[in-house]
Amino acid sequence: MNPNHRVLVVDDDKAIAGVIEIYLKQAGFAVTVAYNGMEALNALQNEEHHLIIMDSMMPKFDGINTLLNIREDKKIPVILLLTPSKNIDKIFGLNISADDYIIKPFNLLELIARVKSKLRRYTTCDAAMPNRCMITMNTQGSDKTPSLFISDASAKSWETILKSLNI
Repeated sequence: MNPNHRVLVVDDDKAIAGVIEIYLKQAGFAVTVAYNGMEALNALQNEEHHLIIMDSMMPKFDGINTLLNIREDKKIPVILLLTPSKNIDKIFGLNISADDYIIKPFNLLELIARVKSKLRRYTTCDAAMPNRCMITMNTQGSDKTPSLFISDASAKSWETILKSLNI
């Protein structure tokens, strides 16, 4: 994974947040940890994040209200951490635009796989991630536009690729 991917982990249980942080770092992610919704909103204002893993039930400002606040101006993937008895949180969370959820207790390797999946799906060419871009080429006499997905290309690689495509 791209070490420029920053994941925000939000959970009031410091042990859970700490274990998730360790696994994410081992998987190559930069990690920020917050212990309630207000800390999460502050972290999002201070630094760019590419994905959020957030507990739905926290004191001060819970995950659902935090998600509602985040969605006012950010389109960042969010994975909610839910307790088994909170089926309504699954439905409500997905309806207010959580991207995924996982039930506690969960397999940490499954959580990492979900993180990677969401980042693959939501990653686009932008200022935050200049090394992952979609190149679109015109085809002569065709109404179809083929696409070439380039992942983690260095500036030199881009130059070589574009020359070989006559772009």
